[in-house]
Amino acid sequence: MLPNNYAFLLKYAHLQNDNELLEYINLTLTKMTYGGVFDHIDGGFSRYSTDIRWHIPHFEKMLYDNGQLVSLYSQAYKLTKNELYKTTIQRTLNFIEQELYHQKGYFYSSLDADSYNHLGEKEEGAFYLWTKEELKSTLKKDYKLFADYYNVNEYGYWEKSTYVLTRKDSDEKIAKKFDLLIPQLHVTIDKCITALHNVREQRKKPSLDDKTLTSWNALMLVGYLDAYEALNEEKYLKIAQKNATFISDNLFKNDGGLFHNFKNGKSTINGYLEDYATVIEAFIKLYENTLDEKWLYSAKNLTDYCFTHFYNTENNLFYFTSDEDPKLVVRNTEYRDNVIPASNSIMAKNLFMLGIHFNNKKYSETSKKMLHNILPQINNYGSGYSNWLDLFLMNSEKFQEIVITGENALSKINYLKKQYLPNILFSGHNSSEENNTKMKELPLLEYRIIPKKTYIYICKNSVCQLPTENIEQALTLIRK
Repeated sequence: MLPNNYAFLLKYAHLQNDNELLEYINLTLTKMTYGGVFDHIDGGFSRYSTDIRWHIPHFEKMLYDNGQLVSLYSQAYKLTKNELYKTTIQRTLNFIEQELYHQKGYFYSSLDADSYNHLGEKEEGAFYLWTKEELKSTLKKDYKLFADYYNVNEYGYWEKSTYVLTRKDSDEKIAKKFDLLIPQLHVTIDKCITALHNVREQRKKPSLDDKTLTSWNALMLVGYLDAYEALNEEKYLKIAQKNATFISDNLFKNDGGLFHNFKNGKSTINGYLEDYATVIEAFIKLYENTLDEKWLYSAKNLTDYCFTHFYNTENNLFYFTSDEDPKLVVRNTEYRDNVIPASNSIMAKNLFMLGIHFNNKKYSETSKKMLHNILPQINNYGSGYSNWLDLFLMNSEKFQEIVITGENALSKINYLKKQYLPNILFSGHNSSEENNTKMKELPLLEYRIIPKKTYIYICKNSVCQLPTENIEQALTLIRK
């Protein structure tokens, strides 16, 4: 699904007022959710589709896909308020919590594509497939509506008399066809889904890959934070905080670096650049949603660790492996974006953000050098560099810094974050009392805390307009 491509295109289309491109993105996101690549019974996305209709998936469900797709649909929901996207977010996270989440705060890696069929033989997709006979015997009088809704017909047929549920028509079209109101349609479909979920629970589930990977957990952490911003669901923030705490308590080494993995209470592999890049990104975002500075300082410490152990001064990029790992003939540098953005493109964006938060010229200049080195290659294959293109947009005139200080700072940031406001950095202090040490280290906050006032500052390049206390006025100014 390459969610990062669509995230970039969404931002670009919005900033450029390109309605045709927005229509393309919304069509794609709708068709992905309609397709069999999305699990219509239990939620969550499979790894990829084997056809151009998003119908027949490779049935493996990966944590990194679902984390990024939750982020993508959350951003799209902020912009469109499309209820389909909201439902997709909720059902995907419900799947994650049911199948890939441990109550101690970490996420597992994946569910296998294969499972045992009714003959006791392993078969790809067996857990997810349906025959007409199964559906009819389970759904009874609701079968006809359900079969039309999810195309238990030639359109949804796969092989061996089995069907992969897939949608083609909108709720409005189906409701009109069956002379129902939309709420009535939803009640019936939800009842059918519950009944089929209960049937599925009697089947042998796909195998769980129960290892925990630092980078994939960080991607899911960001997904939960994006969902929290979009839907204002407190549970999502709590799960994100619990996961961040787990990473801090269990995946940090004694020297301040990261482990790559965790299983059975042990971590055995030294962290790769992707682990650092994704955790730094997640911690920056967690700071923006909580105004708890410890996450921002943790992100900075990890960044400094990367300069010590991963940085290549010759090309201004970061190696994928640490200098503490066994010596290789060639140390690889990952810079092309793929199903997960390249670790270097994530790092370059992190350095851009942290350079502003800490007024750190080393971070800012390194980010620019990294982008400059990659730009010549983008023309050859744009979709392999979408995260770099996102950084290119961040370097444009339209990037803004929003600073909110005072006792109501966090609630005002949460209100703004429910809107689709790309190309923005948030900083704040949820108190009307200054901490002079902190303020000097976070220059965006210095001299911007006024006793008994909650002020909103809209800034560019650290130069701010006169503050306002009115959130709607601030939103108008931001959008201008």
